[in-house]
Amino acid sequence: MNIVLFDDPLIRMDLMPFTLTRPVGAIRVGILTIQEKWEMRTGKPVSFSTESYLSKKFPHYAAPESLFVNGSLCPDTGLLQAILKLASGESLMKGETLLATRGSSHQNPAIPGQKNHEADVTLIDKVWKIFQLNGSQIREDFHHVTQGRKSSPITDPHTKVYATENIFIEEGVQLHACVLNASTGPIYLGRNAEVQEGAIIRGPFSLGEESVVNMGAKIRGDTTVGPQCKVGGEISNAVFFARSNKAHDGFLGNSVIGEWCNLGADTNTSNLKNNYESVKLWSFSKKGFQDTGLMFCGLMMGDHSKCGINTMFNTGTVIGVSANIFGDGFPRNFIPSFSWGGAAGFSTYQLSKVLQTASHAMQRRNVTLSDSDKQILATIFDQTASERVWEKKS
Repeated sequence: MNIVLFDDPLIRMDLMPFTLTRPVGAIRVGILTIQEKWEMRTGKPVSFSTESYLSKKFPHYAAPESLFVNGSLCPDTGLLQAILKLASGESLMKGETLLATRGSSHQNPAIPGQKNHEADVTLIDKVWKIFQLNGSQIREDFHHVTQGRKSSPITDPHTKVYATENIFIEEGVQLHACVLNASTGPIYLGRNAEVQEGAIIRGPFSLGEESVVNMGAKIRGDTTVGPQCKVGGEISNAVFFARSNKAHDGFLGNSVIGEWCNLGADTNTSNLKNNYESVKLWSFSKKGFQDTGLMFCGLMMGDHSKCGINTMFNTGTVIGVSANIFGDGFPRNFIPSFSWGGAAGFSTYQLSKVLQTASHAMQRRNVTLSDSDKQILATIFDQTASERVWEKKS
């Protein structure tokens, strides 16, 4: 059966800025992306039904009949069984949310064939759910990723380990005089990853392939560091998608960092308001701030965005794609895509300069900025122009 993850339009809006540059199903939560979770559970390749400007990079494998699954939906055993049992023309709903349908399209599923899924489901339908549900998804992914497999041994005599049975180490991992405490949740270390001297890690935690935890880092639980990242300082309940760096001291908590991002030395993010009120985040669907209902919520940073040394981010800050933030003081809580500046004000980070910087950053990891990447960034530049309110005044 051909499996396709589709973007629910409203959910896609609520997951911006991360879904400006990727389909919903390409979001990482836990050890794996949502796409990888479905591929692991079904043993079949999974493609996307997404915005046209993303479809070249994230293609849709067409078939006369496919199983269309909501891209924000994380699989579990009962849900998977219910979806695989769908007959042609049938759909699975949770309230008013379409979970899956079997047919030639996910649009306008047949009303007579609707079934309601009674059990709870895990929908990543808000940006804060990426970090909020990350710990439980690490546990879920850890079970499936490691099932029936044997961990590589820990050979470093100076590394201290708690609850070894909850630690899985892939081939090529380097450990040097660090502390791994998996008594609070599993710890997964991906292929050729490195944990340097003096780093302290508490589970649940996932370190992606070829990623590095720098010397003296303090990593609290419910944290995911995706592939080819470098992290240091203090991190708590945060998710790095891939190829992003927070290499130096500074605090990051209850946050989500996209791909190709860089946080300058001593960058600090507030994740708790001084009055202990719930945090509001910018909503792309409402074009205003939305109450998360959470006491702890930090930074949401879109792909290719960066900040300079000693940057301070206020509680509940949202940054779009390809922004460059620097200077003293707290910048505004919503920083549109292609912004250049900080608390003193912003100008537009012009597309030609963005592409030049992105190309240089990607070359450092032997990745080429492809034509499809350039087209995606150009489309986002045009789509987000109305958010850069200073352009209207000039």
